[in-house]
Amino acid sequence: MDAFWISLAVIFVAELGDKSQLMAMTFATRFKPWPVLAGITVATAVVHLVSVGLGRLAGDLIPTTAITVIAGLAFLGFAVWTLRGDELTDEEQQKASRTTRSAIVAVTVAFFLAELGDKTMLATITLATQYGWFGTWLGSTVGMVAADALAIVVGRMLGKHLPEKVIRYGAAAAFAVFGILLLVEPLFA
Repeated sequence: MDAFWISLAVIFVAELGDKSQLMAMTFATRFKPWPVLAGITVATAVVHLVSVGLGRLAGDLIPTTAITVIAGLAFLGFAVWTLRGDELTDEEQQKASRTTRSAIVAVTVAFFLAELGDKTMLATITLATQYGWFGTWLGSTVGMVAADALAIVVGRMLGKHLPEKVIRYGAAAAFAVFGILLLVEPLFA
């Protein structure tokens, strides 16, 4: 239980103001909250399971530079994709409102890439070297999902008051900034 509570608290605090929270807000303005939360939960559970595994083996096995560059390029791709936008036919609009699969997949992939080599992943690895793997995995996953759920609530509230064009440009700018920051990060490491 110590591993669970310590991991939950550390990761929740580490996640506050992190790019993942901003991504959660952005996705919450475009998709329904439950698919966004489901995508975040799946990605977080997988990344943190890998993290505790690595933490148990050795904390220095992560090739963070390569992962950071790939994630940076992916974010720039997300920015272009978001700017380009998509037009839905009436039939597609009805399908989109009924389905959540594509939203879950988009959020899961984006969060998975964003979290690889992120401070919460590294914190989880560090915690796993000191505490039990299961408690660390469960606590870090719950802590991150809770912090991002808070961001989803804020994103949903903002999304109801902003025009779609502003949301699209804001999301594209956020993805571009994250992409550039990720690409520049290895230069200063």
